[in-house]
Amino acid sequence: MSTPFPFTAVVGQDDLRLALLLNAVSPAVGGVLVRGEKGTAKSTAVRALSALMPAVPVVPGCRFSCDPAAPDPACPDGPHEPGAGVGRPARMVELPVGASEDRLVGALDIERALSEGVKAFEPGLLADAHRGILYVDEVNLLHDHLVDLLLDAAAMGASYVEREGVSVRHASKFLLVGTMNPEEGELRPQLLDRFGLTVEVAASREPDQRVEVVRRRLAYDDDPAGFATRWADEEAAVRSRIVAARELLPSVRLGDGALRQIAATCAAFEVDGMRADIVMARTATTLAAWAGRTDVLAEDVRQAALLALPHRRRRNPFDAPGLDEDKLDETLEEFGGGSDDEDPDPDGPGPGGGDGDGGQPPSEGPAEGAGDTGARPEAGEGGEPETSGGGSGERQPARAAEPFRTKVLSVPGLGEGASGRRSRARTEHGRTTGARRPRGALTKLHLAATVQAAAPHQRARGRSGPGLVVRRDDLRQATREGREGNLVLFVVDASGSMAARQRMSAVKGAVLSLLLDAYQRRDKVGLVTFRGSAAEVALPPTSSVDAAAVRLESLPTGGRTPLAAGLLKAYDVLRVERLRDPARRALVVVVTDGRATGGPEPVALAGRAARLFAADEVASVVVDCESGPVRLGLAGQLAGELGGTAVTLDELRADSIAGLVRDVQGTSRRAA
Repeated sequence: MSTPFPFTAVVGQDDLRLALLLNAVSPAVGGVLVRGEKGTAKSTAVRALSALMPAVPVVPGCRFSCDPAAPDPACPDGPHEPGAGVGRPARMVELPVGASEDRLVGALDIERALSEGVKAFEPGLLADAHRGILYVDEVNLLHDHLVDLLLDAAAMGASYVEREGVSVRHASKFLLVGTMNPEEGELRPQLLDRFGLTVEVAASREPDQRVEVVRRRLAYDDDPAGFATRWADEEAAVRSRIVAARELLPSVRLGDGALRQIAATCAAFEVDGMRADIVMARTATTLAAWAGRTDVLAEDVRQAALLALPHRRRRNPFDAPGLDEDKLDETLEEFGGGSDDEDPDPDGPGPGGGDGDGGQPPSEGPAEGAGDTGARPEAGEGGEPETSGGGSGERQPARAAEPFRTKVLSVPGLGEGASGRRSRARTEHGRTTGARRPRGALTKLHLAATVQAAAPHQRARGRSGPGLVVRRDDLRQATREGREGNLVLFVVDASGSMAARQRMSAVKGAVLSLLLDAYQRRDKVGLVTFRGSAAEVALPPTSSVDAAAVRLESLPTGGRTPLAAGLLKAYDVLRVERLRDPARRALVVVVTDGRATGGPEPVALAGRAARLFAADEVASVVVDCESGPVRLGLAGQLAGELGGTAVTLDELRADSIAGLVRDVQGTSRRAA
């Protein structure tokens, strides 16, 4: 798109715009992660920011955008003599989700290195983004090792490429912006912490504001150039303000009082490490410069906390993001006494207020609520009260027990799915296990195999002395073995025989523990439940394990046990997922006591449904929830028909003395 949507024409999203502008003033803030649903102007605002960035002077002909006033002494295209340069607009480089490591950090031309002896380096996106913006849409879907490389470069201000004995280093300082939809999965806490600021965005529920969004978008689509011209004065004013704030920033004073408030706030919210304190200090300083002040006030510290701390408080994916603003205000007030840099006037603007220049009005998110459903209690199986499947008025759902560390469950064999941490797979990263001819561009050279392939042909190629003539047909790609993520599909029995509160609490705790394990191993998860007379997909397969945890927490119980319906529903989910992602292998976890009472011939139908999984060689495990001194062993029988294994709740624990096989037992053909 030649004419970007004007930044100042974005309606609402005050926190998003402020966070982007602060990073434009000072990239040392550490970038911004934008979380929110689709269609909330995340990408529009980021692309619009690039047009606001001041022009960048560069050394003519330098592929790494060196500053002519202070060129990088280690630039691969250098050395450069300081002097006048040429100006160009600041770049916005987009990193696609499917990008390879070579595309991100750059690549060595292996063919030229072997055949011509030339150490040729092709810069990657990290070089293109130097002194500009690097934008990663759907950053939560990016492979972990790429996110690590990205954040390492952002933190160090340089990118290092070391491969096949050749080492290249170049400067890479950029404004990092990532956007994500939390429903598609979370980033690991270690990666979340590396983003300086985070903002939550949501579509406005105000009709007038929504009308204005549509009006401006339609006007822009009809005439992009004309629409941009109408906002040119506002754009120029913001651009000038960015330049002025950059010039003022070195003069801003961060007093001891503000530092005490920053340290006290991070301690009060139990934030790990010291990165939060440093980011808050830089953000508060930048806020003061943006407001045209040389002193940091309490309001700057408060705004910095709201932007820098919410994502650092999440210890696991089930923690709700956000910050308790009442607690924040109490902490700032408690440690605000004696500050040498805040306004002592009690009638002046408070911690949450602005002075008309630097403040941004807080955005209001939509209120969320949850309704309760219930069912008519009846006499159920096993002496447990239960309900009919279609009734309303179930008992209050049991709360999940405390999650625990589970044994490792994995799919047997060798897969080729998305990178993860559960089952063995052929991947781009991991230990080298062999070599093959490259399919497309060569990425990982297997040097020994290449030499072996070229050696028999040296005489025919006229080589009689030292050295080796290598042709393209001789090149061999290294094959590597690592770990993949799987689809973990939970099939949970919510019938009356499972409805005892103590038992259901333990069951939910076990599933919650497995969900946490799936999050750590980068799996997709799905949830099928069955009760009464039918089964339902409580959560279609997704990367958002916290969404599964929410559905699990409110899971109603009662009614008969339509085990066959639950298995058939799960089988249908797997069939659809195979069409969407054939490479991702599935692990089915059935959580039940093994009883089958719903529908005609329930036991026979359940057995036939289970044998469908065995016929398709689907890896499965049955978590046996049967309790009491006398046990029927129905879960074990079900596991046998599934072609999997059965474990009790106690055996599921990693520290259980009963133990658990580390690989799910599949069919003998698949294991072979």
